[in-house]
Amino acid sequence: MTTSHYRLDMQYDVIVAGLGAHGSAAAHHLARRGARVLGLDAFTRAHALGSSVGLTRVIRLSYFEHPDYVPLLLRAWDLWLELERDVGTDLLLRTGGLYIGPPGAETVTGAERSARQHGLPHELLESAELCRRFPAFRLDPSWTGMHEDRAGLLWSDRCVAAHLRLAERNGAELRFSEPVRSWRGSGDGVEVRTDAGTYAAGTLVVAAGAWNPSLLPEIARHLQVERVPLFWFEPRGDLERFRATSLPVYLIETDWDGTFYGFPYFDDQGLKVARHHSGTFAAPETVDRATSPEDEGRVRRFLRAHIPIADGELRSSKVCMYTNTPDEHFLLGMYPGSAHVVYASACSGHGFKFSTVIGEILADLAVEGATRHPIGFLSAARLDPAMDPRPREVSAD
Repeated sequence: MTTSHYRLDMQYDVIVAGLGAHGSAAAHHLARRGARVLGLDAFTRAHALGSSVGLTRVIRLSYFEHPDYVPLLLRAWDLWLELERDVGTDLLLRTGGLYIGPPGAETVTGAERSARQHGLPHELLESAELCRRFPAFRLDPSWTGMHEDRAGLLWSDRCVAAHLRLAERNGAELRFSEPVRSWRGSGDGVEVRTDAGTYAAGTLVVAAGAWNPSLLPEIARHLQVERVPLFWFEPRGDLERFRATSLPVYLIETDWDGTFYGFPYFDDQGLKVARHHSGTFAAPETVDRATSPEDEGRVRRFLRAHIPIADGELRSSKVCMYTNTPDEHFLLGMYPGSAHVVYASACSGHGFKFSTVIGEILADLAVEGATRHPIGFLSAARLDPAMDPRPREVSAD
């Protein structure tokens, strides 16, 4: 180990910065492989300040964002089921998925493109059939939709907790309320500084979500944090129309205010509905975490237009964060200029479902320097050719 001005208190194979959705999964996969892992998070265990709050997240395979995500999703689905078996806790509820919009809506055409390219079972539906099968919806006669059976929801809090539990079971040391203040290359590894001390490791994995820009200055200009309100309502109509046996997870692309998404009704929660993207940006340290009447009104206008009997009493609300890239695709791989730092910003509001496979990929990169998974399309070099992974001395101080 190269001598530095930092005091080296401990030695690890891998340090993971951030223990949310992707960092917890990376810690699990690394520890399972026998690596000596130190996980660091700025906040308390099971905190509600990051991007995984809100009880549930959608998982879907016919990915309208791009067909190249589908192989990663197929692996992620299998890993979620494996994680369920390992912890003995329900994590994934299969409800099917429904994608609806006006003629030419990317939510529908993109999902169909991915399904056809990868041979995923799916069904195209006209507006009248959609309203017959899912009577809670009110849709324009010209609209269409696509249904797939292999989709559903993830219990996000349970998922993160499961990864953390297995990481610790396999020997990972996890420390909470200990934010990473800086890191620097040290010749044959990295040194990571917190208020409690300085730690040395062969590799650093950065998966800090909305806090990635402060730890990854080379890519910070390509990350923008967005405030996203979430709402839970008590429908005014027949609840049986909204339960998981009757209502899939859904995305509805409107022709007047973007895309909204929602989940089935659960007695202990209500009916969760939100707009995909808000257009309001903020730093994670100062984001307004209280929803406003304007936030609620925007979602209620969608409900009144397309799910009118869901426009009932507000049961609860939360604010989460999207960390967006300019093209809304992930950033994932070796950190530009450093041979000992890997990172994930699996972001832009659609990354949680990938957590299991992102953790596996980060473990591959940290331990082996390569992965079998097809992630070339997620390289930072697509945004700036200068951001290649060839080593040079960089630091985040």
